[in-house]
Amino acid sequence: MLYYYLTMNKTSTTTTISLLLVITCTIFLSSCGTTKHKTYFGDLDTSKIAQLPLAEFKEPLIQVDDIISISVQTVDVASSAALNQAPVLTAAAAGTAGSIGGFLVDKAGNVEMPILGVLKLKGLSTAQAKEVVRERAAKYYKDPTVQVRFANYKITIIGEVARPAAYNLPNEKVSVLDAISMAGDLTVFGKRENVLLMREIDGRREMIRLDLSSSKVLTSPYFYLKQNDVLYVEATKAKFSANDAPRNQLISIGVSLAAFAITIFRLF
Repeated sequence: MLYYYLTMNKTSTTTTISLLLVITCTIFLSSCGTTKHKTYFGDLDTSKIAQLPLAEFKEPLIQVDDIISISVQTVDVASSAALNQAPVLTAAAAGTAGSIGGFLVDKAGNVEMPILGVLKLKGLSTAQAKEVVRERAAKYYKDPTVQVRFANYKITIIGEVARPAAYNLPNEKVSVLDAISMAGDLTVFGKRENVLLMREIDGRREMIRLDLSSSKVLTSPYFYLKQNDVLYVEATKAKFSANDAPRNQLISIGVSLAAFAITIFRLF
C-alpha cells in the first residue's frame, strides 16, 4: 500500500513538473513576439497647441555627376531650339532605372551646352546657375528666359518601410516625413526612434541618427533631405522574433511531446 502511494505520488509530481515546464515554455515563446506600439512625435502634449521653430531649409548645391535640366527660351523660338537639345543619358550614366535628358556635370564641375559652350555650375544653387546661364545666353539672344532644375534629384529609402526604393523627386524641398510618406510609411517593425540618414558630402559620408518619435526632429538641420540621401529604417527585435515563429512553434511542440513521453513512461 505504501509502495503504491509513493508510486502514485511520484507520478503526480512528475506530471505537475511536466505541465509547469510546458506552460513556462509556452509563455516564454509567446512573449518573444510582442511589439511595443510607437508613435511619431510622442513627446508632444496633445492637450495643447505646440509651436516649434521651422527647420532651416538650405538650397541644394550642384555637385559633380548631377544631371541638370536647362531650358532657354527666346522670342525667336527657332533660333534657340538648339540650346534645348539636351543629351539623353543612359540609365548607367544617369545612375537611375531609366534614361534622363539633361546635362551631366563633369568631374571639373562644368556642363557643356550647344552655342553657349562650357559653364561652371558646381557649387551653385539652381537659382545661381540660372543667372550664369542667362548671362551667357544674353550674349547671343535678346531677353532670354532660363529655367534650371535637377533632373536626377533622387533619394533612397530602405529597410522597414512598405515600399523601399530609390525615388526621383519633382522638387528640391523634401523632408524626411515626405520621403517616408512616399515609401508608404514604416512597417509595424520599423524603429521610429532610430532612423539612419546617410549623406555624402565632398567625398565623405555622414551618418546621422533621427528620432521620429520625438518632435525635435522637426527642427533638426537634417529634417530636409539632399540629393542622393539614403534613409535606412532598422527593424525591431520583434521582427526577428516573428521570423523565428515557426522554429519557436516546433520547439514548443517538441517540449510538449517530451513532457508527455516522460509522463507516460512514469505511469508504466
